[in-house]
Amino acid sequence: MSIPRTFLSAGWYNLLLFNYSVALEVLQPFLPEGCEFDLYNGTPHLSVVAFQFHHTKVFGIKWPGLTHFPEVNLRFYVRHKGERGVCFIREFVPSQIISGVAQLLYNEPYKTAIMTDVVESSDTEITAAYSVRDEDQTIYMYAKADKKPYVPGNDTLEHHFKEHELGVGQSRSGKTQTYRVHHPVWHVYPVVDYKIELHAEIYGEDFSFLSTQKPDSVVFAEGSQIKVYHKQKQS
Repeated sequence: MSIPRTFLSAGWYNLLLFNYSVALEVLQPFLPEGCEFDLYNGTPHLSVVAFQFHHTKVFGIKWPGLTHFPEVNLRFYVRHKGERGVCFIREFVPSQIISGVAQLLYNEPYKTAIMTDVVESSDTEITAAYSVRDEDQTIYMYAKADKKPYVPGNDTLEHHFKEHELGVGQSRSGKTQTYRVHHPVWHVYPVVDYKIELHAEIYGEDFSFLSTQKPDSVVFAEGSQIKVYHKQKQS
């Protein structure tokens, strides 16, 4: 079996995952062919996820000015041929070049926006804050945690939302396509405070409930170096 080519290598660090239970009918239009929902406690979930890219290389090349930046995405969880994976509904980044490459090569739903990221750390606590501005719509995400990282068990909600090796999407022709993401199991920090504010229409009318619904859980993951491999198959 051939070894897939590395498309992206980078550090993904200081990940905030705000997780929401959601009705099946909201996500059904986004479910790729051949997939089923990966439920947690019998319920599908959406996550609003923010994190920092560091030391980014595309096909082994560092592009000046494009190595350190934040991303904020909206995603849900699936199984494809028995494997757990993630599907993306929207991915915000601050660079038109990054958006364009991801759309061209992976048909991923990237969009360029004005963004900020601030992470502060002391001996005892760590905080992370991210913001997105897309025209008049905004997102603000913040979490504070004790600086006592640990690895949660495989049966925990933290593991369910943060650990996936498969990205699942659709080609321009509507075929399901997958790609692999590799990283070590991430430590998490115990969250002691958080805040999230979303303008109702930033993700469209179908997801306007996120502006008022309280997240079921918040995960603050330490992150690590990662590799994203080139898409290998379509079905």
